Amino acid sequence: MADRITVIGWDGTPLTETAAAALAAATLVAGAPYQLKALPVPPAAERIALGSIQLAARRIAEHRGAAVVIAEGDPGFFGVVRTLRRPEYGLELEVLPAVSSVAAAFARAGMPWEDAQVASTHGGRLRRAANLCRAHPKVAVLTAPGAGPAELALMLRGVHRTFVVCEALGTPDEDITVLTSDRVADHIWRDPSVVLVIGGSSAGGPGGGPANGSAGEAAGWLAGRPVGYPGPDRGWALPTDTYTGTGRTPAAPGTPGAPADPGAPADPGAPGATDTLPAHVRALVLARLGARPGDLVWTVGAGSGALAVDAARFGAAVVAVEADRSACARLAVNARRYGVEVEIVHGRGPDVLGELPEPDAAVVETGGPEAVRAVLSRRPERIVAVARTLAEAEEVRRVIAGAGYRADGALLQSAPLLPPAGAAADGPGLRLGMGDPGTFLLWGAQKP
Repeated sequence: MADRITVIGWDGTPLTETAAAALAAATLVAGAPYQLKALPVPPAAERIALGSIQLAARRIAEHRGAAVVIAEGDPGFFGVVRTLRRPEYGLELEVLPAVSSVAAAFARAGMPWEDAQVASTHGGRLRRAANLCRAHPKVAVLTAPGAGPAELALMLRGVHRTFVVCEALGTPDEDITVLTSDRVADHIWRDPSVVLVIGGSSAGGPGGGPANGSAGEAAGWLAGRPVGYPGPDRGWALPTDTYTGTGRTPAAPGTPGAPADPGAPADPGAPGATDTLPAHVRALVLARLGARPGDLVWTVGAGSGALAVDAARFGAAVVAVEADRSACARLAVNARRYGVEVEIVHGRGPDVLGELPEPDAAVVETGGPEAVRAVLSRRPERIVAVARTLAEAEEVRRVIAGAGYRADGALLQSAPLLPPAGAAADGPGLRLGMGDPGTFLLWGAQKP
């Protein structure tokens, strides 16, 4: 193993005295070609152009002498330190960081960034990084060859954002470009770069509460969360009455969704339905979806968006499909109220799903077996569906199992606990109130 291993972060500024001394004494220096050319590497030192960090780590472990690894910015922040510290290499490091490329990018843009999300597209994570940009109003993306600004913009097609593309930060070739997301794919960009993706309908973020909840606050307290986090609303699967205008616009007689018998319930899958999933049902749906940052969740037949907003508060990107225009408008109000990003698509599920980005998880709130089949054709990892009757539940379960998923389900029923009749609200004893008829839930997960 090398006698001494120093990892130097370089941001284009002159090296510190300690870093310069370590470099001058090095007998092996690893770094990007432009770094090896720009810095005063000792002529007698072995040079390694960093391509594979793993290969460089093995060579350093075999080296006898003083080794230096040069990295961009802060090597401990999405940098080489994690790989070099793997137990199999047995390396002990001295790390001399510079300003991270993310900090430099936000400095060039003149923006605070304690509330920003930071993602990397390395290792095939472009789609997850794009989903993070859908869900959050401020994201810094560290790009990679083949997963740069143009590819990221194409993944966000139809979602309006502002891109601040920072190329060659800290070098004489540094270039900062500000474009709207629809124009980014028209350019050729250098690799790697840092891209700031800014914008969205909310000034908050997942779980951050309404935009005005942070008014007047100078700074946040938790990195990656909006100023004002966690906001006034605690918990998940919020009560139905906390959402604006739950349900759908009642359908006029003779229109789709209106029952032939005015006294009969409307079809929940058509405009005019007024069904809204109760909170305890939404809680189980969220548990089965397992929504998390980097995921894209579809909610089909989303109504006024109670479940869509719940999923977005977990940090997932959400696309809500709804056929009723007034419900779409109320969904947008609910998303703004809770400071989350929800992409709203007006239309009937099976008719519009083909144009949507690939889902990680999906819930079919209305639409029955036909909508479930359409969703499963896009192969989400997990799916949850609501059925109106036992017969429909059986058919939905067959559809899920037939698509090669592990299928399961439950009938959820609940009844309120009330004080004894005629007693004070805080009196002794309880009684069961009128129970609901129950909700059939079916869910499936891809088999390993």
